Amino acid sequence: MSLCKTRPFFVLLVINIYSLVSSDGVNLGASDSADKLGQTPSLSHVVVNSPVFKSALDSSLSISLLSSFPEDLEISDYCSELLHIFGQRYVTYVNCLIPAARPVHVCQNCFASYRSLLDIYANISSEQMGPGNVSCKDSLLRSDRLMLVYQLYSNLEGLWTKSDCKYCITEGLQSLTNDTLYFMMTLNQTLTCFEKYQQGNHTELCKNCKSSYKGLNELYSRMENNHTLCIDIEDAMNMTRRLWSKNFNCSFPREETVPVIAVSSFMLFLPIIFYLSSFLHSEQKKRKLIHPKRAKSYTTLMNIQDKLT
Repeated sequence: MSLCKTRPFFVLLVINIYSLVSSDGVNLGASDSADKLGQTPSLSHVVVNSPVFKSALDSSLSISLLSSFPEDLEISDYCSELLHIFGQRYVTYVNCLIPAARPVHVCQNCFASYRSLLDIYANISSEQMGPGNVSCKDSLLRSDRLMLVYQLYSNLEGLWTKSDCKYCITEGLQSLTNDTLYFMMTLNQTLTCFEKYQQGNHTELCKNCKSSYKGLNELYSRMENNHTLCIDIEDAMNMTRRLWSKNFNCSFPREETVPVIAVSSFMLFLPIIFYLSSFLHSEQKKRKLIHPKRAKSYTTLMNIQDKLT
């Protein structure tokens, strides 16, 4: 009877013990999973499987391409400052060139920024020693195969040379030449005349602006013969001629074509004149009477016979 009473007690005890053991197992599994996750390496330390990097490389070592080299291999502070100034002036000159691309004003608008770029590049490429007996020519211009500073400068120098800006800018890149200033003044007068009459009848424009346009053409021809043209002047003259002939449909006979037309006309009519003169000369010879010698002798003989009789 006592055994029957104690049996429910033992059943409840076993159930409580089983529930405690199950909860500890769940907690243990969660902690093990957390430990495994904590041991998983981060993506920043994962090394790509490659023939260069070995899988046994310690993941705790950080790899950076921006690491510093020893001081004897780095450029000096003086050269670094020159490189920084070169970059600033390079950007300034390029920012000036882009808006001056159309219409072309690369010479008259950007010569000052190009002069500044020349000055800093002269300091970089100079053989003279800077502070601390340091020359930046080798470290900045010749230290690698790419030679980036030299290539950047050479591209802009080639652009300046191709534009023939030296014919429009004074020596030392201080200002525009007098010929360039005079051409720009004459050009502005012509364009002002175009703007004044372009809203009305283009016939009036062709008539009233003929003298200013003629003077501009003559000035351009003289500058072309003297080799004092740059890309700015060439482009401005091309655009003005396009306005005159295409937009306004004006014509302007050039005086130098008159002798050419006269000589060509003379050469064209020269064969006609030759054959006409030959024909007239032959007709005149036909009209001339020629007396044969036999007729003259017969007449003389008859006169002698009359005298004898």
